[in-house]
Amino acid sequence: MPHGLIRLLSRTTRDVSPTVAEERLVESIQPHFESIAAGISAVSALRDKPSGEIRIVCPDDAVELVFRSRLPAFLRDYPDIAVELIVDNGFTNIVERQFDAGVRLGEAIARDMVAARIGPDVSYAVVGSPEYFAGRTAPLTPHDLTNHNCVNLRLPTSGGLYAWEFEKDGRESSVRVEGQLTLSNIGSAIHAALDGVGLAYVPRDLVRPYVDSGRLQEVLADWAPTFQGYHLYYPSRRHPSPAFSTFLEAFRYRR
Repeated sequence: MPHGLIRLLSRTTRDVSPTVAEERLVESIQPHFESIAAGISAVSALRDKPSGEIRIVCPDDAVELVFRSRLPAFLRDYPDIAVELIVDNGFTNIVERQFDAGVRLGEAIARDMVAARIGPDVSYAVVGSPEYFAGRTAPLTPHDLTNHNCVNLRLPTSGGLYAWEFEKDGRESSVRVEGQLTLSNIGSAIHAALDGVGLAYVPRDLVRPYVDSGRLQEVLADWAPTFQGYHLYYPSRRHPSPAFSTFLEAFRYRR
């Protein structure tokens, strides 16, 4: 055996067994191997854990109807994912403005987009405060709205006013209402109705607590239309990031 080397294996006539020196060597380097293995496992876990920023543009009522109740739990479960919600009631070009996705009602999504439903059907209601209806006759048909002070909604993309939509017995109709106040978002329209300014056309689920408490009264309930629920949509040619895929699965609507 060369000078300076320690014999690690002891040969007998039948087998080869480790020497005391080898056993000590194994004992000394074993913790290092375990540390390396733990480091590899940690890196793998970090790689598999979704992280990054998600940018989404959505209408103001979608924030309340879809995200407000569910987003806190998602953020707690995935601390390495940051979510940016930009409220915009217009038809935003999500490609030009570099959003990961947008949110719209099912009927309003372009055919070249991939869409996943994230909420139930949305029913709309016409509501007003008891103070507003004092001394006024409640409308019985959509046409009667022309005799009322209605809160209009300005459409950001086209710049026009939204025509209130109705449906009864398979017959659809729309009415262009008039009033003293025009707003650009649903939340402000609800507050205007609560303040007695006029009638507002808003998602029923957002005003249900006010109707139940008597602060608002619903009219034309038998004419109320129902729309496909909100969908998360993104370009079909874009490959979703792990963070976005995780977000999509967490918010996918399940009946």
